[in-house]
Amino acid sequence: MGNPWENISLQDYENHMSLDSVRQLQTLDLMMKSQLDSFPADSVMILGVAGGNGLGHVNKDKYHVVYGVDINEDYLKAASVRYPELEGILKCIRTDLTGDIDDLPSSDLVIADLLIEYIGYEAFARAVNKVDPSYVSCIIQINTGTDNWVSDSPYVHSFDCLDEVHHQMEEAQLADVMEGIGYKKLSCDQQALPNGKALVRIDFGKV
Repeated sequence: MGNPWENISLQDYENHMSLDSVRQLQTLDLMMKSQLDSFPADSVMILGVAGGNGLGHVNKDKYHVVYGVDINEDYLKAASVRYPELEGILKCIRTDLTGDIDDLPSSDLVIADLLIEYIGYEAFARAVNKVDPSYVSCIIQINTGTDNWVSDSPYVHSFDCLDEVHHQMEEAQLADVMEGIGYKKLSCDQQALPNGKALVRIDFGKV
């Protein structure tokens, strides 16, 4: 049985994420700009790159390579088409991060936004160990005023299949997992969203 993310259309995903009642696409775009600008890195790997939201902030004078990793081939194709200015810099890699990750190269920085929720702490730690970055910047979603981890929208049923792979995130537990593989927490920042949710950015540095 395949991963449910392979069956969710990019249009449904982005339409849902960009609704005024959700506003995750817009918020993540701005947060990724800061992630890309915050570290002394010239290579970055974005785990769960989807259609490339945030790639417009890549500084080509800073980064010589940007690895975009996703399980959905259609997402990766869309990212490549949308950002022709990154030709020669953006390298897309189709990989199931819960499976064989031998094809992941090393990178100075790993960015993982709304990704760990769908692969779990163990698979994420394994990927970080394989890439061996100096810095890791994660964004996780927490529910501050609701028990529903997917906001209601006309597209909500497109995500019903994700129940089987979703993991509820806890900031403290993620920090413990990262400490266990040699990374210390550097900073934490929270951005409120509609519908009782928030995005929490947590940055880590290799000890």
